[in-house]
Parts: sequence; C-alpha cells; structure tokens
Amino acid sequence: MIKGINLTLMIGPGVPVPVPQEALDALTNVEITVASGRASGFQLSFSISTHSPIQTLLLLAGGGSLPPLMRVILIATINGTPNVLMDGVITNVEVAPGIDKGHTTLTITGEDLTAVMNWIDFSGFPFPAMPAELRVLTILSKYAFLGIIPMVIPSILIDVPIPIQEIPRQQGKDLEYIKSLADRVGYVFYLDPGPLPGTNTAYWGPEIKVGMPQPALNTNMDAFTNVESLTFSLDAEKKRLPVLMIQEPISKAPIPIPVPDVTPLNPPLGLIPPIPKHIDFISETANLNPIQAAVIGLTKAAQSSDAVFGSGSLDVLRYGQILKARQLVGVRGAGMAFDGLYYVTEVKHKIKRGEYKQDFKLARNGLVSTLQSVPT
Repeated sequence: MIKGINLTLMIGPGVPVPVPQEALDALTNVEITVASGRASGFQLSFSISTHSPIQTLLLLAGGGSLPPLMRVILIATINGTPNVLMDGVITNVEVAPGIDKGHTTLTITGEDLTAVMNWIDFSGFPFPAMPAELRVLTILSKYAFLGIIPMVIPSILIDVPIPIQEIPRQQGKDLEYIKSLADRVGYVFYLDPGPLPGTNTAYWGPEIKVGMPQPALNTNMDAFTNVESLTFSLDAEKKRLPVLMIQEPISKAPIPIPVPDVTPLNPPLGLIPPIPKHIDFISETANLNPIQAAVIGLTKAAQSSDAVFGSGSLDVLRYGQILKARQLVGVRGAGMAFDGLYYVTEVKHKIKRGEYKQDFKLARNGLVSTLQSVPT
C-alpha cells in the first residue's frame, strides 16, 4: 500500500487466511485502537460493488450465521519487519449503498480476542484449592486453540483457599471474572497480539512503566521533528492521595496511612508532581495484613498518579517505526516542563492507501524530566 510498508489482511473462521487481492484492493480505510485499561478494537472499510461476493461473505459472518467466529488478523510489514497490529473477531458489519452500484461502502467492526471470553457465562464453575493465579491459567487454557499464550505474574497476595472451608466459584463470564481477580490484587489484564501471526500473549500482572523507551517523539526541532502535532496539559484534579485504613489488632482502632504513588514498577517520570487535592480512603484493607494492604494501596496510588497528559499524531514513515501502547517513549523539544519520558496510554492506527498515521496519548506523574537527557 505504501512504499516501505505492506499490509496483510487475513480473515477466516478460527484460522484466518490471507484475503484475495480483490478484497485487499477494495480496502480503503483501517483504524485500530489499542489503549491501556480496555480491549483493543478495529474498523475496516471496503469500497465494493453491490454484487461483490465479499459483501455476502462478511455479512453472513457479522450477522451471526455460520461460522460463529470470524477472525481477522492485520499485519503491517515495515522495512521487512512484520508487526501484528490486531488479532480479533468481527462483531458488526454495516453496508452503506452509494449513489451507484459500484460505490457501496462495507464497514467491519471488531474487537480483540477478549470478545470470545465474553460469550459464555461459566458462573458456578469450581476452583478447589486454587489461588487466583492458577484460576486465571485454568480459564485461559480453554482458549489455547486461538493461539492465546498466558503470561501470568504471581501476586504477593497468593491465597490458597482450604477446600474444607471454601471452594471458590466463578462469578460471571471468563473475561469479567479474570478482570475481577486482577482488580483484587491491583493487576491488569489484556491481550497483546503477536509476536507471530495467530498468537496472542494474555498478560495478567502489574502495569509496568519501566523498560527500554521507544524512539523519542521530537517536536520543534526542524529537520529532526518526527511528529505532526503534539500538545500537553497539566490536570492537577486527577491527582489523588489514597489513604489506607488499617485496624489496630488490640484496640480495633482505625489507623490512616497515606500511600505514595512510587513503586519499583511505577517510578516517577516527572520531577515535580502536583499536590493532590483529593483524598480517597480505602476501607476494604482494614482486615488485611500490612503487606496485603500495602500492595493494594500502592496499586491504587499508581492508578491515580498521572497529572501531565500529552496527545498528538505522527506519520509512521517519518517516525521510522510503529509507536506502541503500554510502553515508554521519550519526548524532546517540548520545553523543560514537558520533555522527558512518558507512558503511552493509547495509540490509534489510521491506515489509508498511501498513508499510515497514528494518533497517540501520553501520561506521566509530573512536570520536568527526571532524566538529564532523553534517549533518541
């Protein structure tokens, strides 16, 4: 589609296959959204004729007829390196007839494979003598046929229930139950497509804001500028201070303990954080031991620590690679207050014939970089 970039579209029941060239030629627009805290989604637009076989096939898939699982995989190959952008299922198909028979617009909407985990209610399924980690692995094993590979990080709050006292049972569908188990220990759950087509990593663990940053986003740097737009804002209202309520074991008196938002997995990316204006009292930790309460408190603090936010857009060819969500990225040229490292909270891929752009959102805890220089 673009010089240096090739797009591969695979569609099929269960195991997708590359679409014929006729379908790829009819593809006019691709949008993929990947964001922290929610499922990824995609939308494909085709310009076809009224009698095109592509329309009949995809309408059957989107309308719930056989096969029930119509899978879509999108791969962008940049300078010979394949990047799996999306692996999901079709959830909706819309047709907008044009003024003539040759300009019908077919729009396909879908979500990542977590949508499959939200189909069947398994409420009541028992997990005898299983901590939360093992329950998650057991649930994810049902989806191995979709190429889902679990990456489950054990929590410090490992609690093995004694069968003669309690047998945990699933509440709701697989996706909501896995997320509820993650919330109890301050974890996140999401699917990351790849690294190979047809495989996905199911991550259940802490949200990690450390690691090797992606190439820096440069603005106001003349020939070195690699973004089309980039704006920042400071929203001190979003900064909150969690306060744990611990119960003294002898007198049963409540003891409030403020919790900092700095952890080994959530280091400060800004040197000057705003003073929190809101205090959130966490009462559900009253009956927990100090270690368990501290883990929950630190997680709550990390979730409400961001106060500086950025948004912008870039051209992938000029940037040199695909900007990925849920990772760090550097910013240069925005001034002393806003330069430095940020966590990429959302990325939207926008692909058209001859064009590949991305909209993105960034976040960190405060102003002024904690680094003297930003990695390029």
